[in-house]
Amino acid sequence: MTGGLGKLTSHQRDLLDGWLPGLRVERDHSWGVVETTVLEVTHGGERFIVKAGGAADHHIAREINAHRHWLTPWTSRGRAPRMRHGDDRAKILVCTYLPGDLVLDTEDQRKPETFRQAGELLALLHAQPAGTDGYERRENEKSLKALDGPHRIAAPTVERLRKLIRSWPEPQTPVVPAHGDWQPRNWLIHDGVVSVIDFGRAALRPAYTDFGRLEVQDFRDDPGLAKAFIEGYGSDPRESAAWRRNLLREGIGTASWAYAHGLDDFEAQGHRMIAEALG
Repeated sequence: MTGGLGKLTSHQRDLLDGWLPGLRVERDHSWGVVETTVLEVTHGGERFIVKAGGAADHHIAREINAHRHWLTPWTSRGRAPRMRHGDDRAKILVCTYLPGDLVLDTEDQRKPETFRQAGELLALLHAQPAGTDGYERRENEKSLKALDGPHRIAAPTVERLRKLIRSWPEPQTPVVPAHGDWQPRNWLIHDGVVSVIDFGRAALRPAYTDFGRLEVQDFRDDPGLAKAFIEGYGSDPRESAAWRRNLLREGIGTASWAYAHGLDDFEAQGHRMIAEALG
């Protein structure tokens, strides 16, 4: 069975044939919104996940970099897949398959224990300090660029946002390896144990950035989940002015990205984030 391999480039297929000759495609997990192909395959009695990016993809290189440099605190505990093969120029990688089901939209998404474990896992990743950098300046520039692009943010709000962002300080910021999309859709659960997948947004960022998705979704719906998560993580970085700036930038990015991809519900979340951050 070779379904899904047709979405790969000839070079990607050649690499895959050398790494896993005679593989069998069991399932296509591709999301369809971005140009990343995700295939569940078997080879030699083992199960693997293959990820391959298109011409404009930048997620695969990030994922490969994360596997090479940051994921040992998880992989050493069996809580994240291990990369078996990877080529960042060809934008393809093969990693081990982790058993389990996505936490998203299950009963486990409403259990404090799930979030306590997720907090513990995130603390392990973040316990790898990486110095400081100009994160605030870069993110401010990205937000201003997004406001100049296509979106449906009201014009008076856009002007208010531009003025506010330009007034913000841009200090050098402590950074750590950050997952970049830390939420239940990227957590697996198997026999009550939480593990982690999808490192396509992994990069060096302030630790608080990995709290953003949860803050506007699960924590908003159930403060008890936030309490359990913080218990697992060990501290709460959401009390600084930098955290509040981050929420506003996240709202701008969410609203503009979702509009460009036709995701109305996600776009509405971005608009809500902006409104709440502006107070």
